[in-house]
Amino acid sequence: MAKGSDEMNFPLPETEGEGMQPVDIEDRAAPRFTLLIRPAKLHVGESQFVCIIRDISATGVSLRLFHDIEWKGPITLELQTGDRHSLEFVWNRATEVGLQFMDQVEVDNIIGHCSLYPKRDLRFDIAMPITFQSGGVAYTASIANLSRQGALLECDSKLAVSQPIMLEARGFPTIEARVRWRRGNQFGLVFDTTFSLAELAVLIERLQAEGFRTSPGQVSTPAGPTPS
Repeated sequence: MAKGSDEMNFPLPETEGEGMQPVDIEDRAAPRFTLLIRPAKLHVGESQFVCIIRDISATGVSLRLFHDIEWKGPITLELQTGDRHSLEFVWNRATEVGLQFMDQVEVDNIIGHCSLYPKRDLRFDIAMPITFQSGGVAYTASIANLSRQGALLECDSKLAVSQPIMLEARGFPTIEARVRWRRGNQFGLVFDTTFSLAELAVLIERLQAEGFRTSPGQVSTPAGPTPS
């Protein structure tokens, strides 16, 4: 994890053959083809994954992946703006995949982040129990979603804005965080140390494989202080 950095710390895709257009997803009706290095969220069935948009046309897109994916169920690409586009699988080569849009897209809009929604950090729907320490007291709570820079914490205990806490869970890195906002039993956390995209991708994939996943809007039941 990169201390106090918002930079996307991941290896850049190889540039060999960069000028070649992937004819698998590119046709004469959509000649525009734009090279991008942009993070996005890939929905496959009920799972969500971190990916990098490498290049895009009106009819298809090439993505960089951080791990293998089992291509079962509907495929949707979610941008940082929150916009979503339905896709069909075309080809897969190691850490790269080619997908075709179900409907043609406006490439300029995607490049310019034109949307009704503002650009934001990618959030992944992970529901898992977690322990946090604050003021020498241990509490149990649950995480409802996770991003590179923070998380949504659900807890019945009262936390103050700017209150520092230490998150701990099995298989989860110990993270120092602060409460950024509160609404009922939900608290928005910002991490003191951010994940790189590669770190987040591996963590999200592993947590989902272990069953820590939820549907958007689903709320888990948080607990209070840990019994002594």
